[in-house]
Amino acid sequence: MTRNYFAACKVPVKVEFSWGATEIKPPMLADAIVEITETGSSLRANRLRIIDTVLESTTQLISNKKAWDDEEKRRKIENLGLMLGGAIYAQGRVGLMLNVRKQDLAGVLAVLPALQKPTISTLSDGEWVAVNTIIEETTAWRIMPQLKTAKAEGIVEYPLNKVVL
Repeated sequence: MTRNYFAACKVPVKVEFSWGATEIKPPMLADAIVEITETGSSLRANRLRIIDTVLESTTQLISNKKAWDDEEKRRKIENLGLMLGGAIYAQGRVGLMLNVRKQDLAGVLAVLPALQKPTISTLSDGEWVAVNTIIEETTAWRIMPQLKTAKAEGIVEYPLNKVVL
């Protein structure tokens, strides 16, 4: 693919496969690299910049017809798809837990975006509730100070592995 890309651009190149940590090879071991990247953060961390996109890809789960027609195999394939979809959906999202007095709950909920509706659980002290929700990771930075101002306490942000809807 890399050779074809550069041939189409009429750029003569010598292409070599690289095992791991490709982004550290320029400028001593390579003039340029072709790298799979999602965000480009590793490239930027190594003072590299994206010049062009060679290929954009999407995740696909593919089954052959014989396996799909087998009920047990179909169930396993569907379960795998469910879990992969949950992992993909979780990317860029975080869980947020916090405690708040019941009297301050409306103010906290006004700040919180939620996947659907946040989970609210009563705590051992009946005057308090725990709130649990899923938000975009970039949103967490913006709303955590607002949640504190709305009298939320014990605010915990945690990474997500999967979100199965």
